[in-house]
Amino acid sequence: MKSVLKISVFVLLVAVWVGCEGDYRQKARGSFGEVVVIMDSTQFESETAEALRETFGGWIQTIPGKPPRFDLRFQDFETNQRLEQLKRYRNLIVAAPITDSTNTADLIRALLSDEIERQVREGESFAFPLKDHWYRDQWLMLLSGQSDSTLARQIRNSQETLTDNLIEKEIQRYTREIYDRGEQVALADSIWQTEGWRMRIQHDWIKNIDTTYTKDGQKQHFMTMRRPLPENDRWFWMWWRKMDDATHVDEDWINTKRDSLNEQWIRGSREESYVTTAYNRPHETEQFTYNGDLAFETLGVWTMTNDAMAGPFVNLTVYDEESQRLFMLEFAQFAPKYDKRRFVRQFRAMIRTFKSDSTWQQEQANMASEE
Repeated sequence: MKSVLKISVFVLLVAVWVGCEGDYRQKARGSFGEVVVIMDSTQFESETAEALRETFGGWIQTIPGKPPRFDLRFQDFETNQRLEQLKRYRNLIVAAPITDSTNTADLIRALLSDEIERQVREGESFAFPLKDHWYRDQWLMLLSGQSDSTLARQIRNSQETLTDNLIEKEIQRYTREIYDRGEQVALADSIWQTEGWRMRIQHDWIKNIDTTYTKDGQKQHFMTMRRPLPENDRWFWMWWRKMDDATHVDEDWINTKRDSLNEQWIRGSREESYVTTAYNRPHETEQFTYNGDLAFETLGVWTMTNDAMAGPFVNLTVYDEESQRLFMLEFAQFAPKYDKRRFVRQFRAMIRTFKSDSTWQQEQANMASEE
């Protein structure tokens, strides 16, 4: 079977090379959040399979209901026809010890070069992501190790890297899907001209609050947008102000500021109710570099004080050192009957379209407002 597989791989590579002017292959199929795991059926309860369930199927603690990171479907194949069917899925993991005699192990060896196979056998490498290998927009991960137990350990030790790799791919897909339906380019351009920042705005979001105010002697800006639908209320807010530096910004400062802004601006139907962080639930903040700027992404659960409401939120805090402005963006949702994992990833996709004009000066805002 290995020789047949190697021939099919060679033919595929030739086909892709011939079509280098553009990828005209069919698009991979499958649902967002679904991962098909190709593995020999005798290994569905192996240590490797369990490590995959813990890693890719582990519970997301920062979303109400704690959904799995991904929905895993374990599949085997005994014929090339069945393999061709499995190849069509958008998210694929192919996993087997390198020394196995199964069809899945044969497939992995056929896809790896001799040098890479040597690295696997010697324990130097175990994970190999392939982009658009069989179909367009496909995420394929080959996982192989010296033995079942070794491969399971390697997967567990690299859990964050492996899952982040696929989550980033899903976010890219959501970005395309969201804005293919339409976006408010004129509104985004207007904000860029008058405020010096922009974000791609989906076609049916409505701008509500847009205000400038002074607090503690400092000029601050706040803007909200909403996408109210029956049983699926989504909102976005944005706060920004001048700041000499961001050395004091950390997870605690971000959550304190978020809570303050939510209490002031995101109120419930009752006079004493407002949105705040559900600190009895896990929340996570990651620091990274975003478009060259210091940034923090916070994921967690909000709750409504004095009311039985809660939902997920995604917050992005960015400090533009050149224009000396600190930005805080947040998406949130209340939709008890919907898959919140899907919307959180959509929020993460939309919030990452944010861009600050690092050359921005207040004089530009004054000129724009006079036009």
